[in-house]
Amino acid sequence: MITSSYNQGLPNSAELERDARLANADHHAVSPGEIAIGVVIGRMSEFFDFFVYAIASVLVFPRFLFPDTDATVAMLYSFALFSLAFIARPLGSSLFMALDRRHGRGVKLTVALFLLGGSTAAISMLPAPEVFGAATIVLLGLARFAQGLALGGAWDGLASLLALNAPQKRRGWYAMVPQLGAPLGFLLAAGLFAFLVSSLPEADFQSWGWRYPFFVAFTINVVALFARLRLVATREFAALLQRDELQPAHISDVVTVSGRNLVVGAFVPLACFALFHLVTVFPLAWIALRTDRGIAEFLMVQAAGAAIMLLTVILSGWIADRIGRRRLLAGGAVLIGGFAFLGPFLLSQGSSGHTSFVLLGFALLGLSFGQASGAVASNFARRFRYTGAALTSDIAWLVGAGFAPLVVLALSQWLGLAAVGGYLLSGVICTLLALATNRQMQMEIRDQ
Repeated sequence: MITSSYNQGLPNSAELERDARLANADHHAVSPGEIAIGVVIGRMSEFFDFFVYAIASVLVFPRFLFPDTDATVAMLYSFALFSLAFIARPLGSSLFMALDRRHGRGVKLTVALFLLGGSTAAISMLPAPEVFGAATIVLLGLARFAQGLALGGAWDGLASLLALNAPQKRRGWYAMVPQLGAPLGFLLAAGLFAFLVSSLPEADFQSWGWRYPFFVAFTINVVALFARLRLVATREFAALLQRDELQPAHISDVVTVSGRNLVVGAFVPLACFALFHLVTVFPLAWIALRTDRGIAEFLMVQAAGAAIMLLTVILSGWIADRIGRRRLLAGGAVLIGGFAFLGPFLLSQGSSGHTSFVLLGFALLGLSFGQASGAVASNFARRFRYTGAALTSDIAWLVGAGFAPLVVLALSQWLGLAAVGGYLLSGVICTLLALATNRQMQMEIRDQ
């Protein structure tokens, strides 16, 4: 959309993007495989940032920021800061959608990814609390909030571009491709922290070693930015813009017209989103607080779990193309419900139980998470689909995952490990109710 901002000399990438598409008009069409590579690189960079902070929220920030506080209480404070990014994401989507409408997708992505990389790199340079006192906590909170704003703004529509360019009978397969970024990002983050923890003396790791992964994140985001901007300049992307498939709508319009779809879409993936932090962040905290198991060794167990998740995400695409995405999500929710009863028992069984919890949990997470993105996006009218998909994702992360480590660790102090199962069951119930509601909505549309 061309607005008056063009005539005011303000930065705008829309004309540059259009020129780039015209320059590429005579070139061969971008294949789904090429789109997939760009999407995976972008998502992997986002999740690497995400997991670098998540791991540090367990291994570093409780001791770094709250050295004189009880270890469990310090971990709870750290998880409260962790949640700030999820609170900021919907606000980030709103702000960056407005930026997109005024100045183009290229400006939006550039600002969002530099904000994401810059805020992550800024964390690597946090001053010691001995020097700045409580101001260090405030600085970390601001950087974490900025990460959330940037993650909301990093929604680029490329996953939709991939899905809509996929062969008709392989939509499930291509829907799982963006989700590969999560296990790949975790593998990279966990492997890097495991190397640092095992290679450095404890004092050196706590002093400066933990900072290195945050600084690396900025470089990875620059690479991801160029990969995504290249796809924004393709004629396939332009075609979807012209059809309003990827146009940013006003948030108020989406809420007014499609509020019910927003709620249903946000609750559909809650089972796997509840599981997400209960196999990544929470068990690492449990090991650090309650056992003598080596952190580096447990991180490698989690990395092995992420490798299994990588395989089950791929498997989810194959299954979804045969039984349907919604049936797979329902079946995955039922399996996670079973795991809600088994998981607390495994966590109480020592090292072998911890390992089994992580590996089985990651396997189930991949099956559901592989098809969780935009599962009901077709419910939105075409002009609202891009913004609607972004908001449903933001709300799902906020409700299902954002407070999971904080809530489950706090409840486990009072109720024991049964809190893990209770939290998972709440997500399962939400998913199954949302899928049933969505089916009813589809029947009502067909009857009209």
